[in-house]
Amino acid sequence: MGMMAKMRSLAPWFILSVGGLFVLFMVLSDSKITTLARANNNIVGEINGEEITYQDFAKMVEQYRKNQVAQTGKDISEDQMDAFRDQVWDALVTQKLIDEKMKEYGITVTDQEIVDAIKGPNPPQILKQYFIDSTGNFNREAYDAAIMDPKNKQAMIEAENLIRQQLLQQKLQDYLAASVIVSEGEIKRKFIDQNIKISADWALFSFLIVPDSLVSVSDDEIQNYYDEHKEDYKLEERRKLKYVLFKKQPSADDSMYIRKNLEAIVSKLQNDTGTFKTYVEIYSDKPYAQQTVALDELPEEAANLLYKAKPGTVVGPVLTDEGYVVYRLVKKVKSKEPVVRASHILVKVKDNNEDEAKKKIYEIYNELKKGANFEELAREKSDDGTSRFGGDLGWFSKGLMVPEFERVAFKGRIGEILKPVRTQFGYHVIKVTGRTNNKYVIEKIVNQIKPSATTLDEIYNAAKDFAYLAQKNDFENEAKLMKYKVVESLPFTEDARSIPGIGNSKALLKFTFENGVGDVSDVYKVPAGYVVAMISEILPAGYKPLEEVKTQISRKLKKEKKIEKTLEMAADAKKKIGGDNGDVTMVKTYYPKARVSNVKDFTATGTIPGVGRDYAFINYALTAEIGKVSDPIKSNIGSYLIKVTQRTKFDSTMYSLQKKFLRDNLLKQKKARFFSEWIKKLKEEADIVDNRYMFYR
Repeated sequence: MGMMAKMRSLAPWFILSVGGLFVLFMVLSDSKITTLARANNNIVGEINGEEITYQDFAKMVEQYRKNQVAQTGKDISEDQMDAFRDQVWDALVTQKLIDEKMKEYGITVTDQEIVDAIKGPNPPQILKQYFIDSTGNFNREAYDAAIMDPKNKQAMIEAENLIRQQLLQQKLQDYLAASVIVSEGEIKRKFIDQNIKISADWALFSFLIVPDSLVSVSDDEIQNYYDEHKEDYKLEERRKLKYVLFKKQPSADDSMYIRKNLEAIVSKLQNDTGTFKTYVEIYSDKPYAQQTVALDELPEEAANLLYKAKPGTVVGPVLTDEGYVVYRLVKKVKSKEPVVRASHILVKVKDNNEDEAKKKIYEIYNELKKGANFEELAREKSDDGTSRFGGDLGWFSKGLMVPEFERVAFKGRIGEILKPVRTQFGYHVIKVTGRTNNKYVIEKIVNQIKPSATTLDEIYNAAKDFAYLAQKNDFENEAKLMKYKVVESLPFTEDARSIPGIGNSKALLKFTFENGVGDVSDVYKVPAGYVVAMISEILPAGYKPLEEVKTQISRKLKKEKKIEKTLEMAADAKKKIGGDNGDVTMVKTYYPKARVSNVKDFTATGTIPGVGRDYAFINYALTAEIGKVSDPIKSNIGSYLIKVTQRTKFDSTMYSLQKKFLRDNLLKQKKARFFSEWIKKLKEEADIVDNRYMFYR
């Protein structure tokens, strides 16, 4: 242990780096998180009989959260916490199960093994990477000095833990995967797939070219298929819920608060010498950026304000899809793409009465020329939806309006009432209200409109009140009295990833399958807010009825019969083009609907243009006789005729050079897959009780 004590060192920056990496191996952590006092009413779950207390789990969640913040610089939002807790729970389950197996297998790592790893000729990459100089060389002298420096004691403790977990994981994987091997055939096939290049002419007879009239499926065939494949239509027990969703959405007060807060910030900006960027970094929900935009790319209110603004001006707050936004105009830059703002009055041609529409539009035009108010006439007489806005179309660039309208609008002078123009929509009178050849360089402060803590409390309390009444009385009657909308979900199974219409909620899923019809839940938190639900129906396990899947089976059988027809077509086409020595490109002469093409230098790992990855095509092409037209080759999309025109030979020398690399790579992949499947099986066989829903609603 003397050597271990001496090695506990490293600089503060190194402490942070190693500490941040620690989360990657927490799955195998030997931390004692279950030493706190336990109480029967404080247990969030059990893993093979080992109880997990709420305090232990909450402590682990917080540790994971801190590690993620250290790695990414971003905290976990409230909306993400449920999913984050699920990840931590899964990691905890994995950790506990692996710890059990390590004890069972007697897998340990000694202190000396850690010393050897750190002090050895090839130190762990997680440490070594911090001592690579600008030329890419490992500075051993600086590394040795750092690990022996007493100032770095805490970082070295964390480094030892991290390396211990790596060694434990490696030993466990080696133990489990001792029987995993890679055969010579697998290595050779991998080499062939990556290196053998093939060129071929081909014709595809897709099942889609076979008319429905050429195939038929009888009721007896459908029945026989259903009987033979009944397990394909097996249904687990399913349940349905009726529920009321209390959405998490901001109130008018929340919106007003954000607006007033931004108004105060704008007022402060007027008299502050600080930069706008500083304000963005302090107050904005989105990071600082300068954007160059055209007016038609901005919300209408923002576009109108910036159009009139001078560089340096701050405008807003403006309500947008992002929330409330304050803009600062940095500068205007010239653009080759003009943008126009215009208003119009539309008279539609009704009942093909062209003369009447034309007469009406000219009456409107004459009124406007005499000084009538454009906005008022638009509200009164326009047949367009923009009439309620006084005919305002906002800002638009070329290509967004129909050509006849656009030609007039982009030529008109600002404020001019333009002569009526006919488009596919009817007759328009247009007034250009703005024009610019500028783009606008902007900065912005964005405040998203989110429900406040007070609003969330009010929403939750409303849900809680409803749950109380619905449990005492009748669920649907109470919802009707309180004017809440009741929605019924589609059926779902116990292993569903989410509840239709509600989303992911393991707690509500657990409630649904542990209670009976008519039972009303407490309040559960779901992605969109809070939900109170009633179990409305239990559908027992069984099989989908034949009538429900009859169309599906009929379609499947028809496709199979069509593919058989394509085999006949391909066989006939081969004869007509000259048999084995024929020209595949001639297939079109006899079967115009067949797809005929060629492919050059493709490999088994690539895709075939026009086809994609078709294993029937690839497997034939890898071994086919060069220059010979194939017999019909059946695929799941039809049938092929293929003539391989060229294929590179197997290069024994290159294979020898690549063999070790290919073997190591394949072995690594197989071991990783084996370990992943072992973990999955471990979880399936474990006795796991998850009662977190009782603590996180």
